Amino acid sequence: MTDRRDLSRWALVSIAAAIVTIVLKTVAWQLTGSVGLLSDAAESVVNLVASVGAFVALRIAARPSDDDHNFGHSKSEYFSAVVEGVMIVVAASFICYSAIDRLIHPEELESVGLGLGISVIASVVNGLVAWKLMSVGRAHRSAALEADGKHLLTDVWTTAGVIVGVGLVAITGWARLDALVAIAVAVNIIVVGWRLVRDSTMGLMDTVIPAADRAVVDEVLDSFRSAGVDFHDVRTREAGHVRFVQLHMLVPGDWTVRRGHDLAEEVEAALYAAVDDLRCTIHIEPIDDPRSYEPWRR
Repeated sequence: MTDRRDLSRWALVSIAAAIVTIVLKTVAWQLTGSVGLLSDAAESVVNLVASVGAFVALRIAARPSDDDHNFGHSKSEYFSAVVEGVMIVVAASFICYSAIDRLIHPEELESVGLGLGISVIASVVNGLVAWKLMSVGRAHRSAALEADGKHLLTDVWTTAGVIVGVGLVAITGWARLDALVAIAVAVNIIVVGWRLVRDSTMGLMDTVIPAADRAVVDEVLDSFRSAGVDFHDVRTREAGHVRFVQLHMLVPGDWTVRRGHDLAEEVEAALYAAVDDLRCTIHIEPIDDPRSYEPWRR
């Protein structure tokens, strides 16, 4: 698996793709005068800003824990994703403003074929980069890379819609259709932006680890359960790519400290082998003491 410190290089790929598509889409807009293509170019500007934010967040997330951040910096990726979601909504607002003006004052389009051809090339670039970013993001549980990839994929669908709309304008001669397509694009962008903000905010709220990973944790713990050993009050949370698990391990009260510690070490080793990027805290208690069954203090 690629080292976490290297993930920021994928944000650089996204930055390069954003610059290329901005140039291509701006040329397409200048050639045609289409407000739909203008909205498409505007979203690519947002892509660039968001990709720069993702790069910064990934660099921060890769920093080791320190005196001020004992649990690391992995949550910085959520901030990047939130900013990206907000930027998407800002872009959609700009698109709506331009589209409404064009709806009121429609204009004929020019050089439609060449402009759409350039947009197709830009869309292919974005599609390839989006697929790679989402793939790497899922593999490493990177909120920043996944958000950036989803944003670029939204841009691909946006461009596809704009191409269809502008093509229909050229065929039908109905100039206002260009503005209507731009407004539809803006609505779609707002939905994607809202989802990014929602999902990233949930990450900042220390949500539990995915159900599949929790099932693996439970399976490991079950393998150590016996007549004298049990576990309870298992709690989990996620912070970027890092997962945290804390639990009570109940052992016979007459065990020595060393024996209980040795078993805790075995449990931790098994959990670390089964779940990537896990941090585990085990509290050892005597199984025959009623106080051992009390939950963690809140």
